[in-house]
Amino acid sequence: MPPRCSALQGTLTPFLYPFLVSNAAKSSFRPLFNSIRRCESTSTESLPQLPEEGSHLNPPPTDYSRTIFTDRATVQVYAGAGGHGCISFLREKYISAGPANGGDGGSGGNIYIQAVRGETSLHKLGRRNILKAGRGRNGQGKTRGGERGEDIVLQVPVGTVVREIERIDPVAIEEQRLKLEAGKEDGVDATGPWKWSRDKWLLYPATTPEDIATAEFPSLPRGRRSALAMSQVKAPISLDLTVPMERPLLLAAGAIGGLGNPHFVTKTVPRPKFATKGEQGVKITLELELKLLADVGLVGLPNAGKSTLLRAMSKSRARVGNWAFTTLQPNIGTVVLDNHKGRPLAQAKYGDGEPRTNFTIADIPGLVQDAHLDRGLGISFLRHVERARVLAFVIDLNAGDAVEALKGLWKEVGEYERMKIQEEKEIADPIVHWSPFTSVEDALANRQETIVVSSGPNFENPLAPVAPSIAGKPWFVVATKADLPGTKENFEALKAYLELVNAGEDEHPSGQQNPWAGKVEGIPISAINGHGVERITEWTVGLLDD
Repeated sequence: MPPRCSALQGTLTPFLYPFLVSNAAKSSFRPLFNSIRRCESTSTESLPQLPEEGSHLNPPPTDYSRTIFTDRATVQVYAGAGGHGCISFLREKYISAGPANGGDGGSGGNIYIQAVRGETSLHKLGRRNILKAGRGRNGQGKTRGGERGEDIVLQVPVGTVVREIERIDPVAIEEQRLKLEAGKEDGVDATGPWKWSRDKWLLYPATTPEDIATAEFPSLPRGRRSALAMSQVKAPISLDLTVPMERPLLLAAGAIGGLGNPHFVTKTVPRPKFATKGEQGVKITLELELKLLADVGLVGLPNAGKSTLLRAMSKSRARVGNWAFTTLQPNIGTVVLDNHKGRPLAQAKYGDGEPRTNFTIADIPGLVQDAHLDRGLGISFLRHVERARVLAFVIDLNAGDAVEALKGLWKEVGEYERMKIQEEKEIADPIVHWSPFTSVEDALANRQETIVVSSGPNFENPLAPVAPSIAGKPWFVVATKADLPGTKENFEALKAYLELVNAGEDEHPSGQQNPWAGKVEGIPISAINGHGVERITEWTVGLLDD
């Protein structure tokens, strides 16, 4: 692709350097402008005819869209704290000292998560970083309970992996403390749990220190959990949200509100002047990782023509240029098969039998040698290859041996898959050795029992992450820049190599066991001119149907 020269009208030069547009400047620089025009005319004669400047396939820089994309985010979520209980007494005519009628505090807000269509990035959550649900309202008189706090729903793109990093549960900490202090009487010595605690009890405003010293406080109620805590995701959280969710999933239930003073009425204390404060909410630190869920993933070396191919197949406004690493973040394009204005481009159906009207393509940034070792853009974008249903390897026929380029791409993808399999095996299969010593013989022999913690989806966590096989995905080769001279022989060598792979006479380029056994096709195209792109659509639809 030749370098694009934008027109003078679309630049900011007149505003930055006004003297360049004056009449004197034009006359003085006229020989220079004439020489530049002659150079441009000679260069365009030697190059093939390209689309007109300003078209969708050869756009000016002003047509590029700036995509805000973030595929990793760390978020701290706080479940709502409970409201305090109320200290209130009945006040009516002819009743001088009415009974206690304080209401309980409201429960805190819950934290939910939901995978929705339309979201393509985690930048919204990454900017906020800290998300807090609403606190429950305090109780009121006449036994009126407080209102619940407002819930928070984390809307994430489809294909997000959620992992729990840290959890601070005040109720669990309180239960652990009570276990350690079991058997100690309240308020007897300094080592035992005190009945009166400023962090737990709420006193009547007119209470004096003398009243506190002589008051008989009941035993402090144990930490309570909301009934919704039974339906929340079991800790530690590990989710793989690969499908859109109609209902959000509960991550953390809000804390329970405090008890009003009617709960502490006894024969000796008919009008208690104290209530309890609400429980504190759970704090969870989550790591969100987005692995794009696209139907087709474009994999290739830098400057192989992936972004131009994306623009040729869809209405994407991805940045294109004749230099390496034009794409610094994945771009998503949608290929419309049926716009309901005529005969569809191809007939296809989803797994449930519903007619397919479109499919998505992910333009993944170019891979360099040793990308699996995090060189270049490396692992940060190689993980997006895992979720694509079909892989399209984009090979530049004008940039050297196409067969070696294809083997190099498969090598990086295969090495990345081996590395991920090893990491998942080390994380998901922890082995714990322990010796119960049920008898003297076992203790002397030091016999050990091995406990293996299962990984992947199970009954308790059906949304646990699963490591997909990249070599088992359908794939084909897109040979770009086939309109340039001297590329025919290169494509013939590539086609001969693919025939050997299909026949089983040559090893699969990934080197993995049990690869995809379908037919691999090589499709020559000229993306800048839009030639041969229709065949990619037809071939992709056939692979998606299989």
